[in-house]
Amino acid sequence: MKILCIADHIDPLVHSVNAKDRFKDVDFVLSAGDLPMDYLGFVASTLNKSVFFVFGNHNLKHVELFRRGFSALRSGMDAAHLTRNRFGSTYIGGRCIKTRSGLLIAGMGGSINYNNGENQFSDAQMAWKLLRLIPRLLLNKLFYGRFLDIFLTHSPPYGINDLPEDPCHRGFKPFLWFMRLFSPRYLLHGHVHLYNSNDTRVSRYEHTQIVNVYDHYVLTIEGV
Repeated sequence: MKILCIADHIDPLVHSVNAKDRFKDVDFVLSAGDLPMDYLGFVASTLNKSVFFVFGNHNLKHVELFRRGFSALRSGMDAAHLTRNRFGSTYIGGRCIKTRSGLLIAGMGGSINYNNGENQFSDAQMAWKLLRLIPRLLLNKLFYGRFLDIFLTHSPPYGINDLPEDPCHRGFKPFLWFMRLFSPRYLLHGHVHLYNSNDTRVSRYEHTQIVNVYDHYVLTIEGV
């Protein structure tokens, strides 16, 4: 299985008339945030693939539209028209989904709070958001034998692929215990821009491979 992952920057290799041929073998698309919704719409329509995404801490023009849809969904209302098929993309912030291919994916957007801006959170606030995922993760373990395959975030974990001395790009500490407890195969994030080939893109923490998907990254998962 191949997954096209995008974040933070409109990549000319993706935003291209040749994208359909270049990425014809990907199964779906994951966006780790800080991208305009029009770009996600272009990717969804050009590749004709499902796009799942979280919001970052920029490009938040449509965040309330999707949050309202998610709130209605949690209340038991028919909110498919709000959470899906807007820009051809599905918002999974604060949710856990099972894809048609059987992958279990949870999403968590936002960055560390550095200037009280929108979609910025303290470590304590993020920990609370993660706790709300636990009931669904336990059901995953019961029915599928594992908690999670992919944890899609905007920010990296604290001390891994982040810039801990930079208050804007420090990762979240709660992501560390989340990985220890629920062992996702992958944590995919953006937020930290990569400007040269020496920048760290792939790391590992316990059983989880952590990938900075800035710009674009094609993740290949064997045996799926």
